[in-house]
Amino acid sequence: MKRQMNAESASARIDERIAELADWRGKMLAKLRGLIHESDPEIVEEWKFMGTPVFSHAGIVCTGETYKNHVKMTFAKGAALQDPAGLFNSSLEGNVRRAIDIHEGERVDEKALKELIREAVALNLHLKSRSKLKAGRASRKSAR
Repeated sequence: MKRQMNAESASARIDERIAELADWRGKMLAKLRGLIHESDPEIVEEWKFMGTPVFSHAGIVCTGETYKNHVKMTFAKGAALQDPAGLFNSSLEGNVRRAIDIHEGERVDEKALKELIREAVALNLHLKSRSKLKAGRASRKSAR
């Protein structure tokens, strides 16, 4: 049975990842992490998928992955989100996920990113409440 990592341990692992990078990628991941928490203070940090920082609220909002030449934020349900600022520049062909690749020296539109994060959280909350409603209806039907 797989053991669930608590939020404190996950946050510590993310701290370690940022420190071990010790270059622009670590600084960028730290900045993105801060923007995520500014956007929604109820975000929970997790460590999943064999070593990936995951940020969740009522489901996965996004991940913060680091690669040799870029930092990637992948939004789990990005295809369902509005992106008027055009932040998504990767994984555009998929039906569900969308991502933002950030390369050294690139600036992040902080205001637009925060709005995208808030929208992702709102979508998760909406989908969660809808599934609870369906489950309630199903249990009432089976009780008849």
